[in-house]
Parts: sequence; structure tokens; C-alpha cells
Amino acid sequence: MGDPIPDDPPAFDPLAVLRSDRIYASKWCGLRRDWLALPDGSEQEYHVVEIPDAVVIVPVGRDGRIVLVGQYRHPNGRTHWEVPAGRIHDGEPPALAAARELREETGFVAARLAPLPGFFAANGISSHYAHVFVGEDCERAGEPELDLCERLVVRAFGREEVGRLLDAGRIADGFSAIALLYWLRKS
Repeated sequence: MGDPIPDDPPAFDPLAVLRSDRIYASKWCGLRRDWLALPDGSEQEYHVVEIPDAVVIVPVGRDGRIVLVGQYRHPNGRTHWEVPAGRIHDGEPPALAAARELREETGFVAARLAPLPGFFAANGISSHYAHVFVGEDCERAGEPELDLCERLVVRAFGREEVGRLLDAGRIADGFSAIALLYWLRKS
């Protein structure tokens, strides 16, 4: 059965929030400044980035090849190999969001979606959570349905190729690297 999983660290009581100020809000993200009460009686500001939760999908074809997208990213001006990912719409269950994002970004559909461990993408500044899935027995069902600002190509890689990309640091997107590493350790 293997060694037991170590316990989580003990939980700390949260610091009291004295007030919150909305600095910025859009449909994509928000920024707020919380004022926290410290144990010595002083106050400290803490900035929190508000981003809707996301899904990340490792698409594995019937032939065992992994479908990646080469996607241009405006913030760093580069194109990277990534797995499909995207935001969860209000009220949308994560598995439905995963199926939608897989279809929109790659044109593929999965016979099954199986959950993998999720993660907080930047838990020092945000509660933004990524739900991770493996799309099993994926097949092409059509062309990608991209947003106007999305620029990407779709390509399938063998397991060993994905491992080499990871080892070389060529999967520079954190969502993709974490999801692929979770999948590689479980498969």
C-alpha cells in the first residue's frame, strides 16, 4: 500500500480583516486591499488578486499521445507549449468547464474526464484554484473554437517527448507543468 501520506500542517487562526478596499474590478480579475489586525495590535495592508477558479486538462488520445497547444501569451510576448486550461463560468461545474475548454482550445473531446489533484496557482496573493483533469481517450471532434485574442496551434506528443520538454524547462507555464507532472506520476 505504500507509506502513509504526511499530515497537513496545523491550521492557524486567520488574522482579523479590519476593512477591505476595492481597488480594481473587471470581468477578468479584481484587486482588493485588506487591512489585517496583527497580534501586536498594529495593522498591515495585504493585497489580494481576485481571479475566478480555473480548469486544467491533460488530454490523452486513444493512442496515448498527449495533446498540447502552442499558445501565444500577451503578458510575456512568447508562445509556449501548454495543456488546455481556462476559467470556470459562474455556476459551471468544474468537469463541464474542463470538457468545454478542451473542445474550444483543441477541437478534441474526451471519452472520460478523471480528476487529478488541484492546486492554488499563487496562494500568497490569491485564492485562485485550478481543478485538474485528465481527458482520457480523446478524439478530434472538429476545429478549435478560439476567442478573437487566442492564437494557438494544436499538436500531439509522445509521453517521452513531454517528459523531455518538462526536463528541459520548455513547459514554462506553471499550470501545464504541474498538471503534466501530476499525470505522469499517476500514469
